[in-house]
Amino acid sequence: MAIIVNGVEISEASIENELAQHAEAESPRDAAIQELILRELLLQTAKKEGITAPTTEEIIGTLLEKAIPVEEADEAACLDFYNSNPESFTKGEMASANHILFPLGEGLTAGIAKAKAEGVLADVLANPSKFADLAREHSTCPSSAQGGSLGQFGRGQMVPEFEAAIFSTEAGVIVPTLVETQFGYHIIEVTERSQGDSVSFEEVKERLQAFLTDMAGRKAMHDYLGQLVTSAKIEGYSLPAMA
Repeated sequence: MAIIVNGVEISEASIENELAQHAEAESPRDAAIQELILRELLLQTAKKEGITAPTTEEIIGTLLEKAIPVEEADEAACLDFYNSNPESFTKGEMASANHILFPLGEGLTAGIAKAKAEGVLADVLANPSKFADLAREHSTCPSSAQGGSLGQFGRGQMVPEFEAAIFSTEAGVIVPTLVETQFGYHIIEVTERSQGDSVSFEEVKERLQAFLTDMAGRKAMHDYLGQLVTSAKIEGYSLPAMA
């Protein structure tokens, strides 16, 4: 059955051409189709708004800049986050954890990848004893061979979002939400924790500002794409929910 997006067909030739860009995805064909559908929705929206440019990438970029303005997190927001999460800003702490890593999705398909990761998270929370088996089955991290085990590490060795989740969770607990980093979506089980000393706001302000700004941008992108999918008529392919 043909895949049609608001009356525009996604051809088999287009899917074949796109496949090479998603060779590392768990399902390259699904990833390619999802990318093409989202790209078509963005191009249709840009056309309605009269946006033109020499390349498809520039057209989409212009649309997203216009539709998703994200301001840099100000000092007040950073300070509020710092004061609300004191356990996340310590040094000398050590932890051990297991994780299951899912790719963010190629280009515009982050929402699709997230939906799959959330399904596995629900399974893990309902059946914690399955964590290692699910890591071996789904995780794209080399640690999957060890059931997702990352061993022991300290502050500063992992990206901020990952650290924030681990060092605010007690040992023996699975983080109840997905943790998004530049590497993908993580399901995390904290196995060991040891306390450290507090880090001053000035020490972390710059990095915290970049983190909060990036997270705001990712959320705005996800929400915007979700709105486009919800309002579109898509035939011949069922996109996972982008809740």
